[in-house]
Amino acid sequence: MRHTTRRFALAAAALAVALPGITLAAGNEIRIAHVYSKTGPLEAYGKQTQTGFMMGLDYATGGTMTVAGKKLVVIEKDDQGKPDVGKSLLAAAYGDDKADLTVGPSSSGVALAMLPVAEEYKKILLVEPAVADSITGDKWNKYIFRTGRNSSQDAIGNAVASDIQGLNIGILAQDYAFGRDAVKAYKEALKKAKIVHEEYLPTATTDFTAGIQRLVDALKDKQGPKVIAVVWAGATPPFGALAALDLQKRYGIGVGSGGNILPAMTAYKQFPGMEGATYYYFGIPKNPVNEWLVANHYKQFKNPPDFFTAGGMSAAIALVEALKKTGGDTATNKLIKTMEGMSFETPKGKMTFRAEDHQAMQSMYHFKIKVDPAFPWGVPELVREIKPEEMQVPIRNKR
Repeated sequence: MRHTTRRFALAAAALAVALPGITLAAGNEIRIAHVYSKTGPLEAYGKQTQTGFMMGLDYATGGTMTVAGKKLVVIEKDDQGKPDVGKSLLAAAYGDDKADLTVGPSSSGVALAMLPVAEEYKKILLVEPAVADSITGDKWNKYIFRTGRNSSQDAIGNAVASDIQGLNIGILAQDYAFGRDAVKAYKEALKKAKIVHEEYLPTATTDFTAGIQRLVDALKDKQGPKVIAVVWAGATPPFGALAALDLQKRYGIGVGSGGNILPAMTAYKQFPGMEGATYYYFGIPKNPVNEWLVANHYKQFKNPPDFFTAGGMSAAIALVEALKKTGGDTATNKLIKTMEGMSFETPKGKMTFRAEDHQAMQSMYHFKIKVDPAFPWGVPELVREIKPEEMQVPIRNKR
């Protein structure tokens, strides 16, 4: 049925998007605000999340865009990657647009600005895909859930791939919540390898020369294996600059990183054999939800779903599953009680919201980059799935 109703479902999805400020018939609809980076430095991430979210609503409702007889209305808002804009848009979504609950945003900095607003209005904010640990850590409140992975899950996954005795690591990261929280968690997860230098650069950096040189100076004379570990999000990653310097040949310095969107992974072809851990790659998970996502994304867009497409779909499935369990009741306390400990199937397999901090426990994937002429990006081949129960993800909130 899902395959045969695809055209209808797409039309329904399009009709379900409402313009801000328009009030529709109350009582027979569930209003969901999606605050994300339609523009700004994380625009690519935001657009993928939006695509995945709408596809996820389609999938989880069987193409009807309804739950318990209520129409799902999605209100889209562009935070532009700016914390103050995201904060005001969330207040408008809850106050003016009468959103029952909200999904987003793309940026960790924006998410941190939005958390107190969810608490003020006593409404659910399902964070996807912002990563910083502090979102479900010391800045968390009970109205916050997250389907996206957090920095600790990234860090533990990458530690599994890189924690080798005698390894010297230089860190190249963005100087904001995403980069700082990721490095903090990575340092805590490492047991054998040693971090010898941390280099934090502004998020809009395009000239990496000085930062890379400082890392090279700190690493080049170290005994044993050496690697620059990159923690970077956005349109201008440093991989091209690193590849141009041929650091492996000149100094024996390798490059490592986690997964990323497919356009960013074109640079990974310059680092065959590079290992890391990823949240998602369309060719890795083997389950019915991912099969549906891959098939329908190819059908609609003529290309595979990307990193954040899977995240958007996961968020949509989580909301629909919760609303099905409440019979369409959007009362916040009832949703919180329903979602705490709730498991649901996603393109990555089963996720479960941990009751203590509402972080979704989920698998990560240890990969090794293979160069395949059939793909313009470096292909992350699965080394092994790192199951949720293998990762002792810290509970960092003050609940």
